[in-house]
Amino acid sequence: MAKRGYHHGNLRRALIDTTLRLIEEKGPHGFTMAEAAKAAGVSPAAPYRHFSGKEQMIAAAAREGFEIFADLLEFAWRGGQPSALAAFEATGRAYLAFARKHPGHYIAMFESGLHLNRDPDLARASARAREVMERAAARLLEQLPEGRRPPASMVTQHVWALSHGVVELFARGEPGANAPYAPEDLLESGIGIYLRGLGVLPPDREPDRGPDRGRFEK
Repeated sequence: MAKRGYHHGNLRRALIDTTLRLIEEKGPHGFTMAEAAKAAGVSPAAPYRHFSGKEQMIAAAAREGFEIFADLLEFAWRGGQPSALAAFEATGRAYLAFARKHPGHYIAMFESGLHLNRDPDLARASARAREVMERAAARLLEQLPEGRRPPASMVTQHVWALSHGVVELFARGEPGANAPYAPEDLLESGIGIYLRGLGVLPPDREPDRGPDRGRFEK
């Protein structure tokens, strides 16, 4: 049986690719450095040419993921076009798309227990992705009077948490497997409710119930 992975090419790249595959298959804590080396088709000592341990390999995968993620968010934001609201919602959909297309990166970034600030490169990559979201939130909050604007960083964290929750609960596996609604619809409606609560969006207009209006109201 032919070995998969490294074949006299870029050892570091092969190890990151193998790490991503093992994360998807076993989770970030379900394999060892030796298993990663074996899966990549190299000796147990070979990974130490580039990484001090498994955590550093996972950090490299996470850093790459944050760079891809930031690029996707930038593309979705498009400078706030065609409107700040439409572009903001597009960044939420980009979050779901990234989680689906890059599950190994996503898990390494958000579910591996990495301490982002211990690795300056990882911290910078993470900050770049967050900065795109904060810029989008700040643009959206310009509609509110200054005294009523929450910090853009707080809004970013709220929307990030909402997006992560939709991914964890409803966007794993086949679409519709865990909920009767598409994850994109759940996220868009959740963001809409949140923005209405802030006052960024006007409240839904209550429908006119005609002459019987108030019959059952006390």
